[in-house]
Amino acid sequence: MGATLVVAEIQKGAVREASFELAAFARKLGEPVMSLLIGSGISDLAAGFAGRGGGRTWFADDPALANYNVDGWTAAILAAVSASGAETVLLSNTPCGWDVAPRIAAALDAGFVSDVFDYRDGRYRRRVFNGKLDAEVSCSAERAVATVQPGAIAPFEGASEGAAEALPVELGALRARFVETREAEARGVDLTKADIIVSGGRGVGDPEKFGEVIEPLADALGGAMGASRPVVDAGWLPHEYQVGSSGQIVTPKLYIACGISGAIQHLVGMKGANYIIAINKDADAPIFEVAQLGVVGDLFEVVPALTEAVKAAKG
Repeated sequence: MGATLVVAEIQKGAVREASFELAAFARKLGEPVMSLLIGSGISDLAAGFAGRGGGRTWFADDPALANYNVDGWTAAILAAVSASGAETVLLSNTPCGWDVAPRIAAALDAGFVSDVFDYRDGRYRRRVFNGKLDAEVSCSAERAVATVQPGAIAPFEGASEGAAEALPVELGALRARFVETREAEARGVDLTKADIIVSGGRGVGDPEKFGEVIEPLADALGGAMGASRPVVDAGWLPHEYQVGSSGQIVTPKLYIACGISGAIQHLVGMKGANYIIAINKDADAPIFEVAQLGVVGDLFEVVPALTEAVKAAKG
């Protein structure tokens, strides 16, 4: 029986949450799970990941790998595939994954599936045509390489058996070199980490109403505020608030959509929420098709009343 190799990522000195999601996703494939971490001075991180879903975990540790380098990562992943005998390689659908995954697939003559969100009955599932359809993809090649959407599955929780082991890698001459990291000024919130999101659409009417109606409910619930694409396109809120296929894919415990009709682009970004409440005066709005609870009414009456009810319940 083959194995599944999880390629974990390190960000700001810690293993990315998406990598723990990969560890959970890997178990859906029904094969033994092994992992790889790439970086410099990462033995402790590798040991921690091994005990939280990574299983037997190799780490490629070299000063030249302190920052992402596609040639270095390619060499390390191929070395880990050889050491593990893996038939499947999983990476997060992140900029690093986008860059290196096709190279790994080409080097292994493997099937390649990108932007996966589920695996059932031997097939990967991914969304196509801007989320209008779900495609089921199977690989006929002996090996498969897949990138998995961050947020598509809950991260691995609990403990797992596994130990960290150094992986010798022959890096050779790296054609690229790291120059510097520049970070944009942090604004807004990371909606992918929010348990509760209250989003507004064009039905909110104007940008000032977000601060007057939508944000108070989000604050009362201890959640975050989001928005649909038309709101962001109109310049009412910055892009980091956008939920949807061209914004953030979110899976909160509770999602409240206010004045959002439910265009497919938005539904792609939030229909994985555990519980969805839709508030819209149009009874035929597509958002009601994915909502567990629908309120047909004027959001300017419903939302403030809900906000006061939440505050009263909290005392």
